[in-house]
Amino acid sequence: MKRLFDFIMALSGLIITSPFMIIVAILIKTTSKGPILFKQKRITIGMKEFEIYKFRSMRTDYDKDAKGIQTKGSSSAITPVGKFIRKTKLDELPQFFNIIKGEMSFVGPRPELPRRLQYYTEIQKEMFAVRSGISSPASIVFSDEEYLMNQVQNPENFYIEQIMPYKIELNKYYAKNQSFIWDIWIIIATILKIIGKVKNEDVVKDENLLAGHKNLLEAVGRY
Repeated sequence: MKRLFDFIMALSGLIITSPFMIIVAILIKTTSKGPILFKQKRITIGMKEFEIYKFRSMRTDYDKDAKGIQTKGSSSAITPVGKFIRKTKLDELPQFFNIIKGEMSFVGPRPELPRRLQYYTEIQKEMFAVRSGISSPASIVFSDEEYLMNQVQNPENFYIEQIMPYKIELNKYYAKNQSFIWDIWIIIATILKIIGKVKNEDVVKDENLLAGHKNLLEAVGRY
């Protein structure tokens, strides 16, 4: 049922959003040098590699090897158009193609970078029991991730040591409790979160997991 839903909704999404995608593509092409799409190796269900598609939001002279260098939301490497499409999540629209190909779902852990698997324990790899997605409980809880990154001097270390372990626990929480009804709610909650109409506790019912996000603010000063 989930795969059928993903396929039909992704195909419908492509048709509905195609005018916006064309406008974004034109803006990217006319305001900065480089390709319209950004392609990068990621990990999905079963720890299989695939190539994710996004609208390019950064200058091409930054992260030339597409390793996924963590950066601040205020970084000069992000183009003016890139800042807008990141904030509005328009940069994610090309992932409809990944969903149609069966590499991603609408809901599931965000696809991981291959180079970060070295930091995972065998237990943490349980999150790869489900297909990666565009949104998830972790995506909603960390809708303020760029804000957090702007508060630290070393975004890469802060992400690996503080944010990533917590995201993994949220992804494991999703993998253990996933259901079709919950997926529908996560999709709705993702949209509501953008306009500030939903709270983290509306999506994650584990108080210990929610407390972890609050503790991150205390760790900011160490990075």
